[in-house]
Amino acid sequence: MHSGQMTAVLIVMIVMIASIARARYGYGRSGRFGRYRSDDEGISAQERVENLRLRDEVRELKERIKVLERITVEKENSLANEIESLRDR
Repeated sequence: MHSGQMTAVLIVMIVMIASIARARYGYGRSGRFGRYRSDDEGISAQERVENLRLRDEVRELKERIKVLERITVEKENSLANEIESLRDR
């Protein structure tokens, strides 16, 4: 690789690592003067309503998944019990 290509690769890697670190530790894009905005700052009322609706939907879907997991486990256990009872005959 030429030095120009290596420099470009290094810049891209540095930006990627910084973006990952920023996302992992909860820093958003900085506002004016390097101040980080809060979650609600700069969001319209319509976007807030949509965020709340989506959070409720995610909560409901998580509850559904828990129910489906419980049903699946119960069926596996009952199926195993039926197989064992047939073996005992």
